[in-house]
Amino acid sequence: MSRRLAEGFDGAAHPDAAPAVDAVIALGANLGNRRETLAAAATAIERLPLVSAVRMSEPMESVAVTLDGPDPDVPGYLNAVAVVTTRLAPTVLLSYLHAIEDQHGRVRRERWGDRTLDLDLIAYGDLVCDTPTLTLPHPRAAERDFVLAPWLSLDPDASLVGAGRVADLLERLGDAS
Repeated sequence: MSRRLAEGFDGAAHPDAAPAVDAVIALGANLGNRRETLAAAATAIERLPLVSAVRMSEPMESVAVTLDGPDPDVPGYLNAVAVVTTRLAPTVLLSYLHAIEDQHGRVRRERWGDRTLDLDLIAYGDLVCDTPTLTLPHPRAAERDFVLAPWLSLDPDASLVGAGRVADLLERLGDAS
């Protein structure tokens, strides 16, 4: 196994990538057989190198969010969250997630458009980064009940770095609506 999988593609050693870390991945689909696609994506994630465990939430339905906001006229999403224990560098994990999306016919035509599969890296341990290719934690995770609720179902003590406890974030979203 190449040590570059744990270092990242730029070749620089990333000390935070060597030990196993829990990463949070949001899964969503609103086209095709959504349930089957999410299950196949979870299986593909389990088979990635340097991934030792995957815990997956039960899928939940959500209204599609477009650039103009929630749109009940667009096909609804099926969403889930996976907590993955991995030694892959975050950039490498994200590259694998994009490859899994591609294998399921993901086409990036428009921002927040319909998707056969969407895999978002929400958090990678306590890592905070903002590069042209990766922002952690995910910049909109704290605003998305379809991420927070399934994550909370897996880990009642979960926290989103810089935002707080997932339970509190979800409660604030409920209060706002």
